[in-house]
Amino acid sequence: MPNPRTADALTSIGVFLQAQQDAGYAAETVRLRGRLLTEYLEYALDEERTAALTAEELVRPERADSWLGAAGVGGTRRRNTLTGPDATAAHDSQRARIQTYNTFVDHLGLSGLQRPYPPAGHGDRLEPEQAHKLLRTLAVRRPTGANAATAIRTAAVAALVAATGHTVPQLHKLNVTDVDLQRSPVPAVTVNDFEHLLDKDTVAILRRWLDVRASITNALEGSDPGYLWIPTKPGRERAGVQPPKPGLTRAAVRTLHAAHRSLVLQIVGVPLRPYALLPRT
Repeated sequence: MPNPRTADALTSIGVFLQAQQDAGYAAETVRLRGRLLTEYLEYALDEERTAALTAEELVRPERADSWLGAAGVGGTRRRNTLTGPDATAAHDSQRARIQTYNTFVDHLGLSGLQRPYPPAGHGDRLEPEQAHKLLRTLAVRRPTGANAATAIRTAAVAALVAATGHTVPQLHKLNVTDVDLQRSPVPAVTVNDFEHLLDKDTVAILRRWLDVRASITNALEGSDPGYLWIPTKPGRERAGVQPPKPGLTRAAVRTLHAAHRSLVLQIVGVPLRPYALLPRT
C-alpha cells in the first residue's frame, strides 16, 4: 500500500474521504470536508504554480496558514454572501476549515502539524438585517435537487428561531396548536407558556409550511398527532421494519439542524447554524 504522505495529494484526499465515510461520519460532513480540502489543494497549486503536490507537501504549516489567511478575507470564495463577495469568512466557516485540516493531518499521521482553533465566540451571530435577508432568501430560493417541502420547513424553523430567540431544541416540541396565525391583532406562537408576536414575513412562511404539512398529514386519514415539525418524506427501512408515515412522529432535532445547514450552504455558500439567527443580547 503506498505511503499516504508521499502519494499525490488529490489521491490522498480521496482515500481520506473514503475512510471518513467508512468510519460512519455523516454524509454532509464528508462532503463539506471534501469541498474544503479541494479548495485548499486548488489554492496551494495556484500559489505554487504547479500541477501536483504530495499530501505531505500540501499540509506544510506555512501553506495551511496561507490558505486559512486567504480564506479568512474571502480570497477563496466562489459564491456571493449576505454581505458581499469580499466579506470576511464566518467564524464557524474558518473553524470548519481548521477542523478539516487537523483531521486530515491526523489521518496522515502528522498530528504535530495541527493548527490552533480560534477562540469560541459569537462571530456567527448575524446582524438583524443580515438575518432578515437570509430568511427572505430561504423563503423564496430553492436549490437544484432540494426537496421543496424540506426547504419550506427549514425556512419556517429559521423564521421562528429569529422571531422568538429560542434554539431549535427549544422549538422542537411545538405543536400546531401552539401557533395562532388568526390571533388578533397580531399572530403569535406560544413557547414555554410565553407568547411571541410574529411579523408578517414569519406568518407568511409559517402559512406555507402549514399548507405543506397538511398535504403530508392528509395521508394519515385522521390520525394526525399535531406535531408542528414532521418529516417530509418516509425514513429508511431498518431490519425489515417499515418506517412510520411522515406526521406520526416529530422530525428529530438533528434532522432540522442538518436540513438547515445543507440548505444554507447550498444557497449562500456558508454552513451557518440556526444559532446564527438568534438575536444578539
